[in-house]
Amino acid sequence: MNNEQLNASLYNKLNSELQDFIHELQISPSESVIEQAYELIIKEDIVMALECDNIDSAKCRALLKEKNPLQKLFEEWEHSESRHMEEIRDCIERHAGDLIKKNSRHRSEAR
Repeated sequence: MNNEQLNASLYNKLNSELQDFIHELQISPSESVIEQAYELIIKEDIVMALECDNIDSAKCRALLKEKNPLQKLFEEWEHSESRHMEEIRDCIERHAGDLIKKNSRHRSEAR
Protein backbone atom coordinates (compact mmCIF):
# COMPACT_ATOMS: atom_id res chain seq x y z
CA MET A 1 0.00 0.00 0.00
CA ASN A 2 1.16 3.51 -0.73
CA ASN A 3 1.09 6.29 1.87
CA GLU A 4 -2.29 7.63 0.78
CA GLN A 5 -3.88 4.18 1.05
CA LEU A 6 -2.30 3.60 4.47
CA ASN A 7 -3.65 6.92 5.73
CA ALA A 8 -7.10 6.08 4.35
CA SER A 9 -7.00 2.69 6.09
CA LEU A 10 -5.94 4.29 9.35
CA TYR A 11 -8.63 6.94 9.07
CA ASN A 12 -11.25 4.25 8.42
CA LYS A 13 -10.07 2.18 11.39
CA LEU A 14 -10.10 5.17 13.73
CA ASN A 15 -13.47 6.36 12.45
CA SER A 16 -14.93 2.88 12.95
CA GLU A 17 -13.61 2.85 16.52
CA LEU A 18 -15.11 6.32 17.03
CA GLN A 19 -18.50 5.18 15.75
CA ASP A 20 -18.39 2.21 18.15
CA PHE A 21 -17.61 4.60 21.01
CA ILE A 22 -20.52 6.86 19.99
CA HIS A 23 -22.84 3.86 19.86
CA GLU A 24 -21.79 2.88 23.38
CA LEU A 25 -22.49 6.42 24.55
CA GLN A 26 -25.93 6.37 22.95
CA ILE A 27 -26.95 3.37 25.03
CA SER A 28 -25.31 4.62 28.24
CA PRO A 29 -26.98 6.45 31.11
CA SER A 30 -26.88 10.23 30.73
CA GLU A 31 -24.47 10.63 33.67
CA SER A 32 -21.96 8.42 31.89
CA VAL A 33 -22.36 10.37 28.66
CA ILE A 34 -21.65 13.63 30.46
CA GLU A 35 -18.57 12.13 32.11
CA GLN A 36 -17.26 10.97 28.73
CA ALA A 37 -18.11 14.08 26.70
CA TYR A 38 -14.50 15.33 26.81
CA GLU A 39 -13.25 11.95 25.59
CA LEU A 40 -15.69 12.08 22.67
CA ILE A 41 -14.58 15.56 21.63
CA ILE A 42 -10.88 14.67 21.74
CA LYS A 43 -11.44 11.42 19.85
CA GLU A 44 -13.39 13.32 17.19
CA ASP A 45 -10.52 15.80 16.93
CA ILE A 46 -8.00 12.97 16.54
CA VAL A 47 -10.01 11.44 13.70
CA MET A 48 -10.45 14.86 12.09
CA ALA A 49 -6.70 15.52 12.32
CA LEU A 50 -6.00 12.32 10.42
CA GLU A 51 -8.66 13.16 7.87
CA CYS A 52 -6.94 16.49 7.17
CA ASP A 53 -3.25 15.54 7.41
CA ASN A 54 -1.36 12.47 6.28
CA ILE A 55 1.29 10.88 8.46
CA ASP A 56 4.20 8.84 7.15
CA SER A 57 3.81 5.20 6.16
CA ALA A 58 5.81 3.73 9.05
CA LYS A 59 3.66 5.54 11.62
CA CYS A 60 0.47 4.48 9.82
CA ARG A 61 1.58 0.84 9.85
CA ALA A 62 2.43 1.05 13.55
CA LEU A 63 -0.97 2.52 14.41
CA LEU A 64 -2.80 0.06 12.17
CA LYS A 65 -1.26 -2.81 14.16
CA GLU A 66 -2.79 -1.48 17.40
CA LYS A 67 -6.00 -3.16 18.52
CA ASN A 68 -7.64 0.14 19.55
CA PRO A 69 -5.47 2.93 18.17
CA LEU A 70 -8.01 5.69 18.83
CA GLN A 71 -8.20 4.75 22.52
CA LYS A 72 -4.39 4.60 22.72
CA LEU A 73 -4.09 8.02 21.05
CA PHE A 74 -6.67 9.45 23.45
CA GLU A 75 -4.74 8.04 26.42
CA GLU A 76 -1.53 9.55 25.02
CA TRP A 77 -3.32 12.90 24.66
CA GLU A 78 -4.65 12.68 28.22
CA HIS A 79 -1.15 12.25 29.62
CA SER A 80 0.55 14.87 27.48
CA GLU A 81 1.31 18.45 28.37
CA SER A 82 -1.31 20.66 26.82
CA ARG A 83 -1.64 24.38 26.33
CA HIS A 84 -5.42 23.99 26.37
CA MET A 85 -6.06 25.87 29.62
CA GLU A 86 -3.46 28.49 28.74
CA GLU A 87 -5.20 29.05 25.40
CA ILE A 88 -8.56 29.42 27.16
CA ARG A 89 -7.09 31.99 29.59
CA ASP A 90 -5.56 33.87 26.63
CA CYS A 91 -8.97 33.91 24.94
CA ILE A 92 -10.61 35.29 28.09
CA GLU A 93 -7.96 37.99 28.42
CA ARG A 94 -8.24 39.01 24.74
CA HIS A 95 -12.02 39.14 24.77
CA ALA A 96 -12.20 41.06 28.04
CA GLY A 97 -9.58 43.51 26.70
CA ASP A 98 -11.60 43.99 23.51
CA LEU A 99 -14.71 44.69 25.59
CA ILE A 100 -12.87 47.30 27.66
CA LYS A 101 -11.64 49.04 24.48
CA LYS A 102 -15.12 48.92 22.96
CA ASN A 103 -16.75 50.31 26.11
CA SER A 104 -14.19 53.12 26.42
CA ARG A 105 -14.79 54.10 22.75
CA HIS A 106 -18.53 54.21 23.36
CA ARG A 107 -18.03 56.41 26.42
CA SER A 108 -15.75 58.74 24.44
CA GLU A 109 -18.27 58.98 21.60
CA ALA A 110 -21.12 59.68 24.04
CA ARG A 111 -19.34 62.76 25.45
